[in-house]
Amino acid sequence: MDINKKDNNLIVTGLKDFNLHHIFDCGQCFRFNAVSENSYFGIAKNKALLISQDDEVIFYDTTEDDFKNIWYDYFDLNRDYSEIKSRLSNDPIMKEAVSYGDGIRILNQDLWEAVISFIISASNNIPRIKGIIERLCENFGKQISYMGKTYYTFPDTDTIYSLSKEDLSVIRSGFRDKYIMDAADKFKSGTLTEEYIKSLSTPDAKKALMTINGVGNKVRDCILLFGLGRVDSFPVDVWIKRIMEYCYFDGEQSIPAISAFAEKHFGDIGGFAQQYLFFYARENKIGTE
Repeated sequence: MDINKKDNNLIVTGLKDFNLHHIFDCGQCFRFNAVSENSYFGIAKNKALLISQDDEVIFYDTTEDDFKNIWYDYFDLNRDYSEIKSRLSNDPIMKEAVSYGDGIRILNQDLWEAVISFIISASNNIPRIKGIIERLCENFGKQISYMGKTYYTFPDTDTIYSLSKEDLSVIRSGFRDKYIMDAADKFKSGTLTEEYIKSLSTPDAKKALMTINGVGNKVRDCILLFGLGRVDSFPVDVWIKRIMEYCYFDGEQSIPAISAFAEKHFGDIGGFAQQYLFFYARENKIGTE
């Protein structure tokens, strides 16, 4: 991977296993949106980023310091995805899924944002999730400017803790309001902290996250995978349930049975398998016929 600077862009070449459409349209992130066929814009880590791709050339509209300190880790650029894809491709089903979404990378997102975002995701669809999160940010986040326009950061724990249920009604998240408030209460009080959760084993982190009202198995596993980098986590939503039944089982299976199979079959790289399968299933509408 080579990094060069031209005008306001950092130009990254020689980066394999990287495709913006695959990364941002596989259900892991809700604040980046396509602005053209090959460009996405979004807010993460309290920073705005316009990122574009021309085949294997990636253009980051950012500073060298922010690329090194934020975006390099955020886009998981230090990980060898070729090795992961090779391991998964020993399974012919996964080989097809991997080839379809071969540019996916798991983003290393802020834990607090992941907690609230995936609480909002419960029993919801991606367009509505994005709308709720944007209303949350626009009403309670801090203003930042990019190219003469105003955008908003994700509100921190203290800000959300200070809100009432009536305040939160503006984001129109329905029954999720009380779960958002409970998460803020637990993080503000110190019952849960980022340092504490990160120090736990994956089984213990699962138990800790499920002390938040409204956090079930799927939301918990999404937080573990996308907010904590626990790449052995295998969240099971409706798309994953359908494709796992379609590809690996003869008929309907319970979510615990699918989770147990995934843990045994995919092991410590289950999170990567989940993302390839999710993208493949959703793009092809597998299991909906």
